[in-house]
Order: sequence, then structure tokens, then C-alpha cells
Amino acid sequence: MSSFRPFGLTACLAAPVAVALLIPASLSPARAQAVAAAPTAPQAANPAPAPPTTTTATSQQESPGQRGLTARAIDKVKQVAKSAGDIFSRVPCLPPKGGAKSMGSLPHVASKLVAGKPVVIVAFGSSSTAGFGASSPDFNYPNRLTAQLRRQYPTADITVINAGVGGEDAPEMMKRLQKEVIDVHPDLVIWQVGTNAVLRNLDPGDTAKLVEDGITRIQAAGDADIVLVDPQYSPRVTERPESAGKMVKLLGRVAELRHVGIFPRFEVMRDWHEKQAIPVESFVISDGLHMNDWGYACFAQLLGDDIIRSVGQIKLGVNVPADVRRYRPM
Repeated sequence: MSSFRPFGLTACLAAPVAVALLIPASLSPARAQAVAAAPTAPQAANPAPAPPTTTTATSQQESPGQRGLTARAIDKVKQVAKSAGDIFSRVPCLPPKGGAKSMGSLPHVASKLVAGKPVVIVAFGSSSTAGFGASSPDFNYPNRLTAQLRRQYPTADITVINAGVGGEDAPEMMKRLQKEVIDVHPDLVIWQVGTNAVLRNLDPGDTAKLVEDGITRIQAAGDADIVLVDPQYSPRVTERPESAGKMVKLLGRVAELRHVGIFPRFEVMRDWHEKQAIPVESFVISDGLHMNDWGYACFAQLLGDDIIRSVGQIKLGVNVPADVRRYRPM
């Protein structure tokens, strides 16, 4: 793995971050301050949820109040396509320079989408899955991913479950793996892990072993596709280059051994800063750790693009071997 270059002091923390990385947005006055402290981050109106896939009977006559609600819902749906792209109006979301290969085939979730069957995706992780740093729940990455997939597949029944809990890493996640992941019988598991282990100085090897054990349990329980998401590239992480480097490398190795996908968030975010010349403050809030609205949106966009690409491969009859399910941005 290439060497890590920590940010300078100007990009470092405005204030220390507690070990418990997630505080509910409604209870955190510092959250609004943190978001406001990133003035270079693109702003956008909150995207509306995608239109529901279920239909209702039209034989019943609607009351004026019902018609008013329906009209407002339709207006909000019409805003989705426009507002979804507004966040990239100042800074576009581009794949890493030099081109990017996809994660490869995600055969189970892609086949479900091609067949028009319901799809369940579990976003499993810590505070950056829960969405700390986003200005509203609409801007966390699972909700952005949901909106993108529903725009792409408007007739599909797609559910993305946000199973992110702030402050956790592999030891805590393993305790809820059965209930919140395996028992849900998902078609795709996106497992974001490793950042808190770096911040706590946990042994990267121990984390990798727990993640491998978790993947084995998920694979034994069903046919879910799995994508790992490694730590984010942000000042709080890059100030621990040795631990961060080992974590990124070991998670990549686990993905290779267990034949699962990996989205190398660290390398993607580093590309934003070092190759695309995007200021750190444009994708990380003032705590020096968590992404802002733009960061979550671009992360979700690139991840969603890979899922959509995989569906296209299935439609074309392209059979990508499981052992090449790796997203290689460099």
C-alpha cells in the first residue's frame, strides 16, 4: 500500500472527538455548529424519498384534504430528480482520476433487480453509516443510496436498512450481527468497519479476524453479496498512518480471501483531496473525522454506480468471477 500523508495542522480537529463517535442529531447542539463550520461544502435541498412502489385503489373518492396531501406528495416527488443532483452543482462527484474498475459482480442483488424481485440491503457499520455529520437523515449515505437505486429502478421494491451505530467497531458489531444482519436475510450487506479500531489503537489484525469470522457467518446463512467499506481518509485517521495503513491493507486481504467486494473509501477520499484538489473542508466536517453532506453523497453515488454496473453485467450475461469482486480506483 502506498504511504500515508497526514494532513497539516490547518486541516486538523477544531476540537477533540469523544470515543463515542455518534451523538443523535436531535440531541447534539454541536452538530449544527460542525456542519455550519464547513462553508465550502456544497449545499442542497433535502432530497425527497422516492415514490412508493405500492399502488392504492382509485375507486374511492378522495376528500379535499386527501387531494391536497396527494398533490404535495407529487410535487415533492417531482423535486427528487432535480434536488438529487443539486448537491454536486458546485463540486461534481467524479470517480478517481485515471479511471476506476468496479467491484465486479454482485450476482445476488443484481439478479434480484433484473428479475424484479424485492431487494433488501443492510448498511452495517458505525457513525459514518448512521450519518453523523449530515445535515439531515436524508443526506446519510444509506438514504442517498436508496434514492439513487430507486431512480434507476423506479418499479423495483428496494429497501436499504441503516444498521449504523456510532462508536462501534468489529467487537461490538459482532454482538448484533445475527439480529440486525443475518436474521434480516439481506440480498446485500455493506459493512463499513475499521475506523474506530484505528482511533482506539486496537490491533488491526484482531479486527480483520473478527470481520472474516462475520463474513463467514453471513455467507453460511444465505446468498447475500457482501461489500466491505474501509476507513475514511480524514485528519483524525491519517494522523495514525501506521494503524490506518495496516487496517486498509488487512481489510483488502480479507475481502480477497473471502471473495467479497470492497469499496476502498480511504483511497477514494484521498483521490478527492490529492488528485482532484478538493479541499478537505469540502467533504469532512470540522471534527476532522466525519463526512458532510457532499462527502456522503459522493460516496453513495460511487457505490451505487457499482451496483448499477453489476446489474448491467447480469443483463448482458457477463459472468464476473467472484474472486475479482474488487473495486480498484487507482
